[in-house]
Amino acid sequence: MPAQPPPSHDPAQPSRRRTPGRPTAVRRPGEDDAAPVGGTRALPVTPPQDAPAGPGRAGYTATTYGRPARRRPERPAAQAPGRQQRLAELRRPAPPADREPPERRAPGAPAAPPPPRRTRAGRRRRRLGVLALVLVVLVVYPLALGWRGWSAVQEVAAAPTGERPADTPGTTYLIVGSDSRDGMSAEELAQYSAGGDDILGRRTDTIMLLHVPGSGPSALISVPRDSYVPIPGHGSGKINAAFALGGAPLLTQTVEEVSGLRVDHYVETGFAGFAHIVDAVGGVEVCPPAAVQDVRAGLDVEAGCQTMDGATALGYARYRYSDPAGDLGRANRQRELLAAIVAKAASPVTLLNPFRAFPLASAAGGAVAVDEGASLGAMVEFAQGMRSATGADGISMTVPVANPSLRTSSGLAVKWDTEKALEMFADLQRDDTEALRSLVPAP
Repeated sequence: MPAQPPPSHDPAQPSRRRTPGRPTAVRRPGEDDAAPVGGTRALPVTPPQDAPAGPGRAGYTATTYGRPARRRPERPAAQAPGRQQRLAELRRPAPPADREPPERRAPGAPAAPPPPRRTRAGRRRRRLGVLALVLVVLVVYPLALGWRGWSAVQEVAAAPTGERPADTPGTTYLIVGSDSRDGMSAEELAQYSAGGDDILGRRTDTIMLLHVPGSGPSALISVPRDSYVPIPGHGSGKINAAFALGGAPLLTQTVEEVSGLRVDHYVETGFAGFAHIVDAVGGVEVCPPAAVQDVRAGLDVEAGCQTMDGATALGYARYRYSDPAGDLGRANRQRELLAAIVAKAASPVTLLNPFRAFPLASAAGGAVAVDEGASLGAMVEFAQGMRSATGADGISMTVPVANPSLRTSSGLAVKWDTEKALEMFADLQRDDTEALRSLVPAP
C-alpha cells in the first residue's frame, strides 16, 4: 500500500496547537464572533486600515506562518454591586481593630471561612480574671487580715471556778478596760498621763456586756465600775473590786451571778492598747458638748466636733471628776468612743486600703487579750456584733440605775434599779434584744 503523503497545512484553518497554561481560541465555521471559547469571550480583531487582511479567517490577523495571532482576552467590565450585595456588606460585622479588614470578594465568589473565635476566648479569660479578683477581695484578703490580727492576740485565763449558769441563747462577751500600766515605758506614762500614786495594781475603768443574739439587733450594755453588787467570797462592794481581788475569773463569776447570764468570751484591753487602736485608724471624730479640762486625765479640749488622737481619746474616755454625771457620764463617753472607732475601722476607706487595714489589724490584735476558749471565728463575731450594736439600729445603754451616789462602807457607789435591771437581764436570757428598747432612756 503506498504511503500517504502528510497532510498539508492549510493556512486558512486555525491551528489547534496549544500553549501550556493558556487556552487557545478556536473558531469554527458558523460560530458567532461573540461566542465564548474556552470560558473566555473572544473579541473580533479589525485589521489595520493601511494593510489588507491576511488570508486567515475574518477577525484574525495572519502571521508570517499563516496562523492567526493570539491576543490576550480582555476582562469584562466590573459590574456595580447590586442592592442585595450592598445590604449584605452593611450587615457584615466590622473586623476587630487589631486585624486588617478582609479583602473584597467578587460577586458570586465563595465565602471565605470564618476567622478563629479569638474574641470569645478573650472574653473567657477576662471573666476568669475578674472572678479571681473577686475571690481575692472577698475570701483571701479578709482571711489574711483576720489572721494578721489574730496572730497578735494574747490569751488570759478568765473562766471562773465553781458552778456557772446554764448556757443562754446568743453569745455574750464581757469587755473589760483595765487601767494596768504593765509594760508601759516612762514616755508612754507621761504621754497618756498615766503616772501617779495609783499606778500599782489592776482595776477596771470599763466594764461592758456585748450580747449578739441569734436574730435581732446586738446590744452593748455598760456596767458602771462603781456598781454596788455581791462579790463571791468577799461580801458586797464595787464591782471593779472583783477584778482587783481576783482578776478576770472573779470578775466573770461576779457578772454571771448578778445577771444570770453565761459569759461566753472575755475581751480585755489596757491603756496603751486603746490609744494604739485609735492611732491605727487615724484618729476618731468626737463632739464634746462643752470644753473639758481635767488634769488627772491630761485632757484639755474645746467644745465641738474634732478629731482626737490616741492620747486625747484615752483622756476623754477616762475623765470623770470634772463630769457632773461622774461614772455614768464616763460610761456613755466610752460607748461613744467605741462607736467612733468601730465606724472608722469598718469603713471602706480603711478596710480596702491594705496599708491601713493591716497595721490596724496588728494594733487591734496586740491591744487585746481574750479567754483561752476564744477562736478567730468568735472574734469575727465580736467585731460584727460591735458594729451592729454601735450602728443606727443597734442598742447601746447602761444598766438601769436608781441611785448614782449610794453611801456605802466602800464609799459612794452606784445602786441599780433592781426591777428594771432584772427585766433587762431576763430579756437577754431569752435572747430578746428588741425588748430592751423599752428600757433605753430617751436622749
